[in-house]
Formats: sequence, structure tokens, C-alpha cells
Amino acid sequence: MDDKKVQGMHNLIMENRGKITLTGVKDIHSFDDELVLVETEMGILTIKGLDLKMNKLNLDNNELNIEGRIVALIYSESEVEKKNKMFSKIFK
Repeated sequence: MDDKKVQGMHNLIMENRGKITLTGVKDIHSFDDELVLVETEMGILTIKGLDLKMNKLNLDNNELNIEGRIVALIYSESEVEKKNKMFSKIFK
């Protein structure tokens, strides 16, 4: 496989609610042992849990691994996506 970054791709693999592997990671907005806010290619991902630990973060390859007890995964749009949708509705 090429070393080039593929824009727009995002995958999430969760194993037994104890380990998450993410690709398509753009940035980490915040991280503690109960809440992680990750900007992905598909929007903001909020990960809620207990004893969360970041095992691997590689922003060059857009990858993140987290372990702990996963309680919830919530996707939301980034502020940029919200603004783009608003402007597209205004200027139709």
C-alpha cells in the first residue's frame, strides 16, 4: 500500500468494548480517563468510558488506539461542516 494519506477515509474497530482502533484521525481535542474528543475525517467523535488510555497516536498515519471500558461512541459534525451546510442553504 502507498505511504500517501487517503483523505476522507475513516474506520473504527472496537474489540469487546475494551479496545478501539481508529483511522482517519485528524486531531485530538481533549483526552482524559473518562472522555476523548477526536476529530476524524467523518466529524467529531466523542468516546466516553472508564480508565481510558491512549496506547498509540500517530497523526502522520492518522491512527489512534485507545483501551479502557468503552461506554459510548457519539459522532457529531465539526463546526466547519455545520457552517458549510448553513452557507449552502443560504446561497442556493
